[in-house]
Amino acid sequence: MATFTSTVRTVGAVTVIDLSGDLDAHTSVQLERTIQDLIQKKHFNLIINFSNLNYISSAGLGVFMAFIDDVRANGGDIKFSNMPEKIYQIFDLLGFPMLYEIYKDEREAIEKFKTSATT
Repeated sequence: MATFTSTVRTVGAVTVIDLSGDLDAHTSVQLERTIQDLIQKKHFNLIINFSNLNYISSAGLGVFMAFIDDVRANGGDIKFSNMPEKIYQIFDLLGFPMLYEIYKDEREAIEKFKTSATT
C-alpha cells in the first residue's frame, strides 16, 4: 500500500490539491481535513489532481460528496483533473461525471474556472 499525501498549491485564483498514493478509509480523513481547512479559508475554486493517485475507496469518494454542496453554495466548484484510467472507471461507474467536471489535464480545469469567472 502506497502512502497517501495531499499537497496544496495555488494557481492564480484556483487552489490545486495534488493527491498521491492510496486514498482509503484511513487516509480519507487527511483529505477531509485539507478540504475543510481550504473552505474555512474561503478557497472555493478547487481542482483535485489525481495524476499520482494509485487507489481510491468509497471513503475517498465520499470526501468529495461531503463538500461539494458547501463549495458550490459559495460560488465555487470542485473539478477533477489528470485522472488515471483505472480511477476514472470507478468515478464513471458511480456516475460522478454527471456531478463533477473531469478534465484530462489541470490546465484545462484552470481555464474553465477562468472562463466561468468572466461569464
